Amino acid sequence: MQLVVARIGRAHGIKGEVTVEVRTDEPELRLGPGAVLATDPASAGPLTIESGRVHSGRLLLRFAGVRDRNAAEALRNTLLIAEVDPDERPEEPDEYYDHQLIDLDVVLADGTEVGRITEVSHLPYQDLFVVERPDGTEVLIPFVEEIVTEVDLDEQKAVIVPPPGLIDDRAVIASARAEDDATDTGATDGAAGEDGDGR
Repeated sequence: MQLVVARIGRAHGIKGEVTVEVRTDEPELRLGPGAVLATDPASAGPLTIESGRVHSGRLLLRFAGVRDRNAAEALRNTLLIAEVDPDERPEEPDEYYDHQLIDLDVVLADGTEVGRITEVSHLPYQDLFVVERPDGTEVLIPFVEEIVTEVDLDEQKAVIVPPPGLIDDRAVIASARAEDDATDTGATDGAAGEDGDGR
């Protein structure tokens, strides 16, 4: 199975180094010296990593045969692709590769179907499951242990315990009920100045 592990950015310096946007949780494994990577576009590769280093918080790579800034700049925006055994799992037991999570069924603890994972979105503060519901709508599920209580690759499912309002309209219903109660008691919505006279 092929996975995109990085995207080449701009050239750095004059000796063929490039910055890379890392797209793997295991850069030391996928982007280490000696790694041979396929590319998209295919005409740019394959590329063999000759050396790598971190500079100002960014990973810099040098590829075999790329010796100057012009050659490095020509690789800009190229995707680096690693061949990965589909059965391989990360070293940490509670970590997963994206391809292992895509298409898992998402269910509640009682077995109620929620939907199917179609994408894993990696945000700076957390990861999200993009889940397609049976009616075709999508819901975003934070991939945190308080909500995603179990991932069972053998059973091809992820069990969630969502807070109220995350996957249903219970929060909306509760809000509507509170408004009805306020109307019954003659209370207003408290929106000051709504009629323009500030009262």
